[in-house]
Amino acid sequence: MFARLALILFLLLSPLPAFAVNPDEVLADPALEARARALSAQLRCMVCQNQSIDDSNAELARDLRVLVRERIVSGDSDEAVIDYVVSRYGEFVLLKPRLRGETLLLWGAPIVLFLGGAIAMMLFVRRRAGKAVGEPLTAEEKAALEKIVAGSQAKGAGGES
Repeated sequence: MFARLALILFLLLSPLPAFAVNPDEVLADPALEARARALSAQLRCMVCQNQSIDDSNAELARDLRVLVRERIVSGDSDEAVIDYVVSRYGEFVLLKPRLRGETLLLWGAPIVLFLGGAIAMMLFVRRRAGKAVGEPLTAEEKAALEKIVAGSQAKGAGGES
């Protein structure tokens, strides 16, 4: 009995994937719908900005999903649909920007930063390993240290008796 109750609670409380595609947007042909969903997953919602139009409930995302489906039904290829949306909204609409001259810095920055950090860390470790821990004590410093140690031992011996 407890196992069934636990299973029911688990199923009710487990997160289910929620897509924003409305039933009236779904195409009758499963192949075309699969293409539309794949394209929608690549396009950024201009309102939400970190969600695809497939996941967003915004009106603009709905309009873009309908536009994608209209273009697919009219016979456009996947690349033609993407190019059409990019021509209207710019490269920012792509969740994964294309590799071009303008986006080269975007794609290369993580590699450059990683290599720069690795080189800086190697230089830091090499310089640190080459340094001496400290200079040896002078005769005056040794005498002062011995005086302090002797004084603390005398206090310790006097306090115990």
